[in-house]
Amino acid sequence: MKSFNTKNIIKLLAVLFITITVVSCQRDGSAAEDDLPQEDLTNIILKVKDITPGSTTTTATAYNYSMGAGGAQPIKLEDGKTYEVIAEFKNGNEDATQEIRDAKDEHFLVFNFPNSDIVLTRADDASSTRADGKRVGLKTEWVVNKAKKNPAATSQLIFTLYHEPATVSEDSEVTGNGIVYGKQTGGETDAQANYNITN
Repeated sequence: MKSFNTKNIIKLLAVLFITITVVSCQRDGSAAEDDLPQEDLTNIILKVKDITPGSTTTTATAYNYSMGAGGAQPIKLEDGKTYEVIAEFKNGNEDATQEIRDAKDEHFLVFNFPNSDIVLTRADDASSTRADGKRVGLKTEWVVNKAKKNPAATSQLIFTLYHEPATVSEDSEVTGNGIVYGKQTGGETDAQANYNITN
């Protein structure tokens, strides 16, 4: 009968430790199974277009949030105006938005507007509406009652993409000095961007 020596036991424990570490560092399943790994998203672009009746605006203004740099241009919104907002996600030069549409039942966007009075309506078509009838939020309309409620405080949009939430709701909730559109329980954050709002 062959017995293990200390050297062999240490090697076996090292291999076991490395295996456990690699498995525990992955999200639910392997990285290959994740349709939109966090580390693949480089930019979030919000295309904002004034659609107020009587507006002569024909093109959208793109506000680009760079995931690596963590900065974004402030979004300029005027009180009393209505805007169409389309969200796009990029992986370098590649559009990753279609991956979200393809896995729409596994994604949901939450919009948090601290220090703003903005009424948000989800306007997704069938390509970004989940099987449970909830709209992901890739296309929205914003009615701006007050872009900055308190001029001395920062107004923001905290824009969060969740992956595999257990439950989702399109309901809104007043929190602190603003409104949050969308609720979720569970899941993981695929991406989050903070945009300042100016007027």
